[in-house]
Amino acid sequence: QIATYEAYYKAQGLWGIPARGAIDYSQVIELDLSAVVPSVAGPKRPQDRIELKNLKQEFISSFSKPVTEAGFGKKAEDFATVSAQVNGQKVGHGSVLIAAITSCTNTSNPSVMLAAGLLAKKAVAKGLKVNPAVKSSLAPGSRVVTKYLEAAGLLPYLEQLGFGVTAYGCTTCIGNAGDLTPAMNEAIVKNDIVASAVLSGNRNFEARIHPNIRSNFLASPPLVVAYAIAGNVTRDLMTEPVGKGKNGKDIYLGDIWPTSAEIAKLMKYAMNAKTFKANYADVKGAPGKLWEDITGVAEGQIYNWPKSTYIAEPPFFENFTMQPKAAATGIQSARALGVFGDSITTDHISPAGSIKESSPA
Repeated sequence: QIATYEAYYKAQGLWGIPARGAIDYSQVIELDLSAVVPSVAGPKRPQDRIELKNLKQEFISSFSKPVTEAGFGKKAEDFATVSAQVNGQKVGHGSVLIAAITSCTNTSNPSVMLAAGLLAKKAVAKGLKVNPAVKSSLAPGSRVVTKYLEAAGLLPYLEQLGFGVTAYGCTTCIGNAGDLTPAMNEAIVKNDIVASAVLSGNRNFEARIHPNIRSNFLASPPLVVAYAIAGNVTRDLMTEPVGKGKNGKDIYLGDIWPTSAEIAKLMKYAMNAKTFKANYADVKGAPGKLWEDITGVAEGQIYNWPKSTYIAEPPFFENFTMQPKAAATGIQSARALGVFGDSITTDHISPAGSIKESSPA
């Protein structure tokens, strides 16, 4: 049968990748593979893509740009002059204080997770270390990730750089990274430092990651590890060393970046069906003691909306019907409640994170 199909489609010129014009598509998109380059997003919105080679200059430029232009409204001359010492570590504008491989949208991609592990392995072999000022963490979306990183022999190298498994699911990406040290928070506030976070999440609105970190960049898991080592987003990883390794030797990103072949060789550990089946069977059958110890949870299909300052039933669900009552008489004189010119989020007032007492929220 397969041979018959192959012969038929070859005769039609449709075997393999169809030639231009062989099939009528509603839209044809051309992609120049040579134009695909490493990039990050930030510092305040996930849609603001920055090519990696431009990140250093973009950050320096945004430092003195007005807030209305996605900048930080600082004096340009303060960029190089303002810094602080925290436990013997210099902290200044652009310092990476949080580096997190987080968010299930990224950690469900085994190729980038293996790439992060391989980069960590090469970095450790070269003698690279993460600055103690950086709070690093690994929060996969699934326990399967831990299993295949262990099977591939990569988890110990991530742990040596501070990327031990902290939790599973949403952590840093929703503001649950945990606080910085009191001394670090004091230094940031006192010196008005625009510090940075680099994470593999998909949201980076200001105040979402940490109330005292205003510059947040979304990056792939291996780049998160690289920036944790570099320690500052103003280090151009395309041309400058990531850090100094053994004997003070400069180590560049190209020295530790894994090849596609190296990643492909380890993909077999992430494609083990038995691991997935065993893990997800545990979720239902043996979720763990902490989960089982939760009491007072109502059973049934309807949530019981307990009295809480955190979770409240939306008022528009009261007397809810499948047919809107206003539709019977027609909606008249409707007006927009508010029209905003800027990108508005609830991250400054999200109960998932901490709200600074000094903030407008």
